[in-house]
Amino acid sequence: MKVSDIRWTDYWKRLREALLNPTVDETALEASLRAARARAQVPVLWLLGKTQAGKTSIIRALTDSPAAEIGNGFQPCTRSAAIYDHPAGAPIVRFLDTRGLGERAYDPAEDIAYCEARAHLVLAVMKVADLDQQAIFEVLREVRGRHPDWPVLLAQTGLHELYRPGDDHLQPWLFDRDPLPDAVPADLRRALAAQRELFDALPGFAPLRAVAIDLTLPEDGFSPPDYGLEALWHEIEALSSFGLRQQLVGDRSVHDVFARAAHQHIVGHAVTAAGLGALPVVDLVAVTAVQAKLMHALAVLYGQSLDRQVASQFLGLIGTGFAAGYLAHVIGRSVAKLVPYWGQTVGAVWGASASGASTYALGKAAVYFFSRRREGLPVDAETLRKVYADELDAGREMLKSRFGGKRE
Repeated sequence: MKVSDIRWTDYWKRLREALLNPTVDETALEASLRAARARAQVPVLWLLGKTQAGKTSIIRALTDSPAAEIGNGFQPCTRSAAIYDHPAGAPIVRFLDTRGLGERAYDPAEDIAYCEARAHLVLAVMKVADLDQQAIFEVLREVRGRHPDWPVLLAQTGLHELYRPGDDHLQPWLFDRDPLPDAVPADLRRALAAQRELFDALPGFAPLRAVAIDLTLPEDGFSPPDYGLEALWHEIEALSSFGLRQQLVGDRSVHDVFARAAHQHIVGHAVTAAGLGALPVVDLVAVTAVQAKLMHALAVLYGQSLDRQVASQFLGLIGTGFAAGYLAHVIGRSVAKLVPYWGQTVGAVWGASASGASTYALGKAAVYFFSRRREGLPVDAETLRKVYADELDAGREMLKSRFGGKRE
C-alpha cells in the first residue's frame, strides 16, 4: 500500500457519516477489531496472590476505577483465572487474576501455560501479616524456572495490620531502604524482611523488586489511603517499557475525575484505531466507527447527547479541511521516526500513526467541546482547533511509547 493510497479527505467524510448516520456492519467491524487487537498487543499484568491479599485494591488504585466496576468486569479465561480489561471494549491494560492459590486442588500448570504468551509483568501480592505464603512462592519458583527472563514485582500489602495501636503511616514513605530503619515497627519490619528473603531466593536472572504499600478506604482512618502508590508506579515503570502510567494517568492537564476517565477511554480507542490502521489495508470504515464510539462514550461521560445537531456543530467548529491538512502534515513528518517501532511498510506506519494519533486528538478535542458545553460556556473554534493540533503530536508520541515497548 502506498502512502498516497490513504485519502484523509475520505476519512473525514466517513467520520461525518459515522457520527450523523451511525450504521455499521457490526460483524465486519468485530472481525476488523479482532485483527487490530492482535496486532496492537495489550499489556498484561499477571496478579498472583491469595484471596484478600489486596489484588483488587491494586487494580482500583492503578486504574482509578470503582471496585464495583472491577468486580463486574472480570471474565473467566481458565478454570481458576479471570481477566479484566480496562477500559472495557478498548483496553489499555489487561489484568489477569489467578484464584485458588493455597487451595489443595489448585494446579498452576494451566494458568502458567495461559500466561506464557501473554504476561508482560508478574505482580505477586502478599499481605505482610499472612505468614503462610508457601503456595505463592511455589508458583513463582515454577514461573521463574520456566521463564528466568520474566521480571517479578512483589507488592507487600496491609502494612497497618502490624502497626502499633494508634499508629498512622510513616511519613515520608521509607520502605525502599535496606535494612529497614528502626522507625518501622519491629513486627512489620520482621514480616517484610522474611518475605523479601524468600522472594530474593527465586531462580532466574531478570530483576526482582519488592514494594510495600497500604491501599485502604478513607473511612479506615489512615492517611493517605493510597500509601505507597507512587512507589508501586515507580517499580512498574522500572520493570516494564510500555508506558502504562502515562496511558492510565495522563499528564498535568488530566486534573479531575472526568478528565481521567476520558483520558483512559481516549488512549484505549486510539490504540485500537492504530491497530486497525496498521492492517495491510487501512479500514477507514472501522477506524471511523471506533472514533464514533469514542465520541459517544465521551458525550455520555460528560452528560451530553451526541445527536446530529451536536455532531454537526463539533465537526463545523473543528473544520474538517483544517484537520485533514494538519493530520497529513504531522503524520507525514513522523513516518520515518516510527518505522523502527512498528517494523511495517511505510504505508502501514502511516496508516497506524494517522489512525491512532487522529483518534487521540479527536478525543481530546471532544473533551474540550463537551466540558465547555457541560458548564454552559461557549466553544471557541480557534481553541478547539489548537487542542486538536497539539494533541496530534501527543498522540503520536504516546503510540511510540506504547508500541516501542511491546514484547514479542
